[in-house]
Amino acid sequence: MATAASRIGDTKVPMSLLEKGAYINYQRIEDNLAVVRQRLNRPLTLSEKILYGHLDDPHNQDITRGTSYLKLRPDRVACQDATAQMALLQFMSSGMDTAAVPTTVHCDHLIEAQVGGVKDLARAIDINKEVYDFLATATAKYGLGFWKPGSGIIHQIILENYAFPGGLMIGTDSHTPNAGGLGMVACGVGGADAVDVMANIPWELKCPKVIGVNLTGKISGWTTPKDVILKVAGILTVKGGTGAIVEYTGAGVESLSCTGMATICNMGAEIGATTSLFPFNNRMVDYLNATKRDEIAKYAQRFSHNLQADKNAEYDQVIDINLSELEPHINGPFTPDLATPISKFADEVKKNNWPQDLKVALIGSCTNSSYEDMSRSASIAKEAAAHGLDVRSKFTITPGSEQVRATIERDGQIEAFETVGGLVLANACGPCIGQWDRQDVKKGEVNSIITSYNRNFTGRNDANPATHAFVASPDIVTAMAFAGDLTFNPVTDTLTGSDGKPFKFTDPSGNELPPRGYDPGENTFQAPPSDRASVSVAVDPKSDRLQLLKPFPPWDGKTPEDLPILIKAKGKCTTDHISAGGPWLKYRGHLQNISQNCLIGAINAENGEANKVKNQLTGEYDGVPQTAAAYRDKGIKWVVIGDSNYGEGSSREHAALEPRYLGGLAVITRSFARIHETNLKKQGMLALTFVNPADYDKVQPSDKITIEGLESFAPGKNLTMIAKHEDGSKDVIELAHSFNEGQIEWFKAGSALNLVRRS
Repeated sequence: MATAASRIGDTKVPMSLLEKGAYINYQRIEDNLAVVRQRLNRPLTLSEKILYGHLDDPHNQDITRGTSYLKLRPDRVACQDATAQMALLQFMSSGMDTAAVPTTVHCDHLIEAQVGGVKDLARAIDINKEVYDFLATATAKYGLGFWKPGSGIIHQIILENYAFPGGLMIGTDSHTPNAGGLGMVACGVGGADAVDVMANIPWELKCPKVIGVNLTGKISGWTTPKDVILKVAGILTVKGGTGAIVEYTGAGVESLSCTGMATICNMGAEIGATTSLFPFNNRMVDYLNATKRDEIAKYAQRFSHNLQADKNAEYDQVIDINLSELEPHINGPFTPDLATPISKFADEVKKNNWPQDLKVALIGSCTNSSYEDMSRSASIAKEAAAHGLDVRSKFTITPGSEQVRATIERDGQIEAFETVGGLVLANACGPCIGQWDRQDVKKGEVNSIITSYNRNFTGRNDANPATHAFVASPDIVTAMAFAGDLTFNPVTDTLTGSDGKPFKFTDPSGNELPPRGYDPGENTFQAPPSDRASVSVAVDPKSDRLQLLKPFPPWDGKTPEDLPILIKAKGKCTTDHISAGGPWLKYRGHLQNISQNCLIGAINAENGEANKVKNQLTGEYDGVPQTAAAYRDKGIKWVVIGDSNYGEGSSREHAALEPRYLGGLAVITRSFARIHETNLKKQGMLALTFVNPADYDKVQPSDKITIEGLESFAPGKNLTMIAKHEDGSKDVIELAHSFNEGQIEWFKAGSALNLVRRS
């Protein structure tokens, strides 16, 4: 007698140990791929399998890399506390009472590094009580998981509890791709994208190209997984991955730990990539087992045929890296793609006159705070201590999660760091995102720091534009702390012990996973209550930190004529320049207040200064947000002119919300970073690019701008900009856009959320 073949979906495996009724849906991937394979009739890359496996309509979806807009159904959403405020405020105005997919909120961004972990956490809980109460009550009201302050950094909590091979997740933080270390397609998005998915609307993503990085050889010695992405960043630059997923392949993958793979995927955000990921392998199985998710590991092993690329799958670009030959790298300063092998770094320091004296060495962050990272760095600290040395630079350590902190405290790594003069900070982002009350140098004082973080734009860590920030592995950073000198190379150079004798560090060593298992530490998770109807969301109408949202007005249907240019931004303009972090983080839930930082870091092409633009109505110079508000209050829309890769960096949607709130109509650039372009569209702004990038130079800051063609706004149809100069002449400039039909409706409605509210 014939028997029905078992289906992968016949087995129900929970998506996490913390959520009831949410199961891994491998059957959807299996069913979708059966349709897609028949349609495309070609081998698929791993990222294609996962993305196309989550299509909302696999039968009718157009699928062309770099062209189509995919409508996808993610498995889950994650938000950090700074971006969650605005996301939840938007969700509250959508009319929904429960998130459509499992969603979590993580309190990691609002804790300022000052004197040490325990006191800094207590201070943050006191200062941010209003915001934490809002997040705790809003998550309880709408059925979301809530990770309290002190839990750890969002991406480490996700890796430890929620990431799984073959899943699709979006997160309101640009380093969400960290989960690619567990074979998950995890993408950073703005809060409006998260709200769509929470409201059961498909997530829209331009079909990514696929860059393959083929790893051969074996990693060893001072070389770490961090050096792989530092090398790749040097090859692809900060915009080379834009519009693409980076997929790692090859025999060399087997020499990387799961958390090491996560490090590589995490910092892939620095090359503009949509995300990065690794194929399912035994190192992922080991990590899943260590984090008590052996059922998921077994399920993924059954599904492994769809958790790796097909043979002969085609990539749009292939990069080859031999791990056996890869040197440790140091990237920076001021940009994460200036990559230098350590053997050449001392010469670069001297040639470029970078400050040789190392003021601070910082390890940890969401990029490099695993047990393996900490134990390898601790081995260096113990060896230095055995030779009687303390650190010469200030040395800080940021555990990535409460679980990692508790485990390294139990196993002696924290003691090793503190013995040599290290300071353990809270389980939070801290100096990585500018949450650092730095006191050892004055603002404007030229100095050098080195971190194991991911991002080192000007002023990023300490708000000091004169700080030269370099990025390296935790191993190199830790060794450098004992030298106090940027020209020190621990691979070849010696230090002098307290006995007066020179010694050279041995190769760092550490355990990939804790031999005695993880210590979970303090339980900091709040599950939503069974009775949510009685929960009241805490928002004080008089608050200066939280403000309920009002809908943006729809497009008036008229051709925008003679609009002033608020600012013509020159050179690099990241989301940090558009919406600064640091002390401004406290206003992330109050659009009116945080809009006072709008574009204050952008360099005005007219005068080379930041936050000083001419009000075209009065002829007076003022700050950017003040000038924007002056236009808005007189009913005058305005535009921003931007340079290349405008909006690179963090996913913060405030960089789009603020110009919209202040009355902006359009941002016109040579090119955009992916997330920021989408964020602008979501808020009802025109994101436009020069068909000829050289036309940027034709536009003068004093021009009046008219945009023609909006009455017939359509996908693939260019618009026309007329730039009227002060002398009466004008330039007619062609503008391109990437709006599809649905996004055009966002613009007409005034925002994507306006459409959600209507439906």
